[in-house]
Amino acid sequence: MKHVRYCSFFLFMLVLATNQVSGQQQLSAEVVSDLQKTTQYAFVLSQDRHFRGVLSMYDKLVASGVTIADYEIVVKGKVVLQLKKGSELESLYQKYKDKVRVSVCSVAMSKLGVSADELILGLIPVETASIRMLQLQARGYNTLTY
Repeated sequence: MKHVRYCSFFLFMLVLATNQVSGQQQLSAEVVSDLQKTTQYAFVLSQDRHFRGVLSMYDKLVASGVTIADYEIVVKGKVVLQLKKGSELESLYQKYKDKVRVSVCSVAMSKLGVSADELILGLIPVETASIRMLQLQARGYNTLTY
């Protein structure tokens, strides 16, 4: 009887593992199908944990078979201080630099005393986070605010 329980447990774990991507469950076929209707995504955020989360979401979408034409993170607020060259977020961003656009609110940069040359290479200052998000919405992007 113990052998049957161990085999059942092993089979359950094997099925669970095959349905996971980088420690996360893959998206269902229905969700992937729905997300294929618009292949442009934009996120506005102001915290480093959300920055990390949105990059992780990119991996999950791709691993689940979602087609992504454009993926943009619009950053505002104090997280701008963590987007300077030499930061921990710089090494994280390196994996995504050719896949994900990161726009940085110039108002936040000004208030926090961050110049464009201090930003991680490849990050793009924009007029304001709000105006950039309106622009992306006008272009048909799926948008999400954190």
